[in-house]
Amino acid sequence: MENFFKWIGKEIPDEEVIIWFNVHNMNYEKIELYGDIFKTLSYLIQDTYLGEENHETKISLSVEDKELHFEWCWAKMIENFAKEKIFIESDGEHKKYLKNFFGETFYNQQDKNIKDEVFVFVDQVFEVNKKFSKADLDILTEIYKFMEKNVK
Repeated sequence: MENFFKWIGKEIPDEEVIIWFNVHNMNYEKIELYGDIFKTLSYLIQDTYLGEENHETKISLSVEDKELHFEWCWAKMIENFAKEKIFIESDGEHKKYLKNFFGETFYNQQDKNIKDEVFVFVDQVFEVNKKFSKADLDILTEIYKFMEKNVK
């Protein structure tokens, strides 16, 4: 297992990253666009979420409230990009992936440190001027491919 973690986290030379992008038909402009979509959704979720239990009011959101919050953020993000003539399908594997991602890492996460790191991760996953690991490329490629199918 230790060898697997070393392999998955090992930095990949820049030349191999370029080959990876070419093999998977990924271009930098679309990586940036898809990153902007992911980040916009992330910022909307973070900035408008009221579900943290407040010690004064003891308010916490139900599962249904969390789902409704995600749906509102999703619709708002789609609306914002449509104003820029970038059209995102409202349903599909991209939405399912992002809903599950934010559900597991933010909405249902009990550890505040992990919850805070989600937004750092979202910023970093689309950064192309960095050293990539195999894990970074796998995540970026997966997101890229389902966004490719659902963004016009």
